[in-house]
Amino acid sequence: MGKLMVLTLFGAGLALIGERLVALRQRTNASREVEPVEPQSCHLIEGLENGSEDIDILPSGLAFISSGLKYPGMPSFAPDEPGQIFLMDLNEQNPRAQALNISDGFDKASFNPHGISTFIDEDHTVYLYVVNHPHMKSTVEKFKFEEQQRSLVHLKTIKHELLKSLNDIVVLGPEQFYATRDHYFTNFFLVLLEIIMDLHWTYVVFYSPTEVKVVAEGFSSANGITVSLDKKYIYAADVAAQNIHVLKKHENWDLTQVKVIHLGILVDNLTEDPDTGDIWAGCHPNGMKLLIYNPEDPPGSEVLRIQNVLSEKPKISTEYANNGSVLQGSSVASVYHGKLLIGTVFHKALYCLL
Repeated sequence: MGKLMVLTLFGAGLALIGERLVALRQRTNASREVEPVEPQSCHLIEGLENGSEDIDILPSGLAFISSGLKYPGMPSFAPDEPGQIFLMDLNEQNPRAQALNISDGFDKASFNPHGISTFIDEDHTVYLYVVNHPHMKSTVEKFKFEEQQRSLVHLKTIKHELLKSLNDIVVLGPEQFYATRDHYFTNFFLVLLEIIMDLHWTYVVFYSPTEVKVVAEGFSSANGITVSLDKKYIYAADVAAQNIHVLKKHENWDLTQVKVIHLGILVDNLTEDPDTGDIWAGCHPNGMKLLIYNPEDPPGSEVLRIQNVLSEKPKISTEYANNGSVLQGSSVASVYHGKLLIGTVFHKALYCLL
C-alpha cells in the first residue's frame, strides 16, 4: 500500500510538472515566428554592443541608455565588463552614443544597470535613478547629471527590504518613485520554480524616505513601468501575463487598478510619447528563445504602440518586428519627435526615423 501511494504521488507530481511545462511554452509563445515590420530608415547604433536594456529621454532630447546588464538566465556578450550608462543627443543630425563618466567613490566594477528613470528638479538639475544589481543584489542608485562634463555624480545608494529583485523604476519626485519587482524569490532555482508554477507573487512598490509600501500586487512578473503625461496614471507591464496594468495614482501614492490591456506578447519596458501620450512597448515575440539562447536561431524583437490607452478599445499596432537577424531581445522603445530608439536586454540598439 505504501509503495502504491508513493507511485501515485510520483505520477501526480510528474503530471503536474508536465502540465506546467506545457503552460510555460504557451505563456512564452514558444512556437511563434516573427512577421517582419521595419521602418525604412533604421540603423544600428555604433558602440552599443552589450545591451541597451532601458532608455529614458529628457524633454531636451538627451537620451540615457543603460547597458551591460547581467541577468540570471540571460546571455551576456561581455560578462566580465561592468555596466555603463550611455548618452545620445537626439537633436543632432547623426546622434552617437557616448559612455558617461561616473564619479569616483562609486563601485563601478560591480555596476550592473537595469531600469532607469530621470527626474528634473525645480532648479532644472537632472537626476538619474538606476536600478542596479551589484553582485546580483538590488539597489537604486541616485546620480546627478553634469551636462557640460557629460558625467554622472553618484549621490546615494537606496536599499530596502521591499526593494528586492527590482526591474524598473519611474521617479515622480525627489527620492519618490515606483519600482517593480519581477521575481519573488532571489535564489535562481526557486525563481525557475516560480516561473514554472506561474506564481503571481510580484508587485509594484512605492518608495520615499519616509514611507515604503506595496501599492499593486498579484503580478506574475512585474516589469516595465511608466507614468502618464498628466501624472494621474501609472502603467505597469506584466511580462509573463502578456499585459499592461493601468493604475490610477492617488494623493497618498496608493494605486488602484483601472483596467488591464492584453497584448498577447511578452511586454518588457514601457515609455510614453511626449507628444501624444501613446505607450511604446519593447516586447519579446518568443520568450522561449530568450530563455534558451541559440545564436543560430536567436530571439526576435518587436515594438508595439498603444494609442488611446484610457479608451474602451485602445489601438494596438506593431511598429517594428525582426526575427533576430538585426536585433535580438528588444526590451524598450522610446520616441522623441519622430525619432525612435529600440534597446535590447543583451544585444545591440537601433535608431530609426519614423
